[in-house]
Amino acid sequence: MDNITKLIKELRGRTSAGVMDCKRALDDSNGDVEKAEKLLREQGIASAARKAGRDTEQGVIETYVHGGGRIGSMVEVNCETDFVARTEEFLTLAHDIAMQVAAMSPLTVSNEKNIEINDSESEDSSLLSQPFIKDPSKSIQDLINETVGKLGENIRVRRFQRFSLGE
Repeated sequence: MDNITKLIKELRGRTSAGVMDCKRALDDSNGDVEKAEKLLREQGIASAARKAGRDTEQGVIETYVHGGGRIGSMVEVNCETDFVARTEEFLTLAHDIAMQVAAMSPLTVSNEKNIEINDSESEDSSLLSQPFIKDPSKSIQDLINETVGKLGENIRVRRFQRFSLGE
């Protein structure tokens, strides 16, 4: 019993998933924490897809200023409820996205809006498809999906703007 408790605690630390979700994932993976983490991440993506149609009318506007005040960004990130909009996980996500916009200069939120841009440029110009600057193994969309899985609400980047001194 002590061992399973330690494994659940470790898995929760890695994924922020609920206790019962961690226990179920560990049972399904025969106690392999790596496999259980992968299962939970996949479930987060599945969870995000199920929630994608929900309205997102709450949220925050987050700003980020970098380079001694020479580059900045502002991003609107929406969710379903004001309660979730005030959580540390949601605020961290909004901050990370604002930092991404400042660092990577995306042109659009998603590929769907990249009509005038040729295919070779469209992946890097879309915010949601860009590799996350803090962890290039996942995209911004993956980061959002993980947060949806943790918080249980649909999350959407509505718009953003990047500012650079002299541009």
